[in-house]
Amino acid sequence: MLITLLIVFVLASFVGIEIISKVPQTLHTPLMSGSNAISGITMVGALVVAGMVDSPLARWLGFFALIMATINVVGGFLVTDRMLRMFRKREPAKAPALPSSDGRGGA
Repeated sequence: MLITLLIVFVLASFVGIEIISKVPQTLHTPLMSGSNAISGITMVGALVVAGMVDSPLARWLGFFALIMATINVVGGFLVTDRMLRMFRKREPAKAPALPSSDGRGGA
């Protein structure tokens, strides 16, 4: 059973890497938002596993999954926010005040 789960994990990792490497940069931000939602679901599942099992190993694995999913969600939101800030309109810079003819500066 453990070997089967490890094989599925390794194959899913390879498929995930291949799929992600083919994504164009314009789709990165929408896909990041989707992956944040999936990681939020992972956080709920990790809480359930960590809280409802009797095995100490399963409890620690659930806690570890919760920490990893939290890091993924926070990092994903930070990256998404940074990407969206790149597309906001910038306010035009104000021109510096030129000195007046009487030498006191400003208007």
